[in-house]
Amino acid sequence: MKVLLAIILIAGAIFYFYTSKNNQTLAKVQLAQGQAFLENNKTSPDIHTTDSGLQYQVLTPGTGTVHPKASDTVTVNYEGRLIDGTVFDSSFVRGEPISFPLTRVIKGWTEGLQLMVAGEKVRFFIPSNLAYGNSSAGQIPAGSTLIFDVELISID
Repeated sequence: MKVLLAIILIAGAIFYFYTSKNNQTLAKVQLAQGQAFLENNKTSPDIHTTDSGLQYQVLTPGTGTVHPKASDTVTVNYEGRLIDGTVFDSSFVRGEPISFPLTRVIKGWTEGLQLMVAGEKVRFFIPSNLAYGNSSAGQIPAGSTLIFDVELISID
């Protein structure tokens, strides 16, 4: 029994080391691709860049006058994709907007949504450090730059 437990622990440690090493390598590749993408992207005249590195493009101006605060809950429609165009999540596809507090999302969303007003649709280009960093999240590889089209429906 002790031998079996030792084998399981050693196998688990090897798997963790191998997976962790692969994640680090993948994160470096994704990070480099994302940085190159963002460098090129910021040369477009309709792309704005904040001090944190978040980039955004207003797709449809809003009708509201109030910006959400970081402590607010918002209702949005959105689509998230990788820089290669792979869609990993979409409330548009589900046909239902989502509500959440801005304190419970990635930093890029918290910052970006505070720039918006109700009725506005914006495309966010979120660098890895404002998203999931060197961690994978579902279909999102470690180190990924993310693109989100976000429509702010309401500040709740």
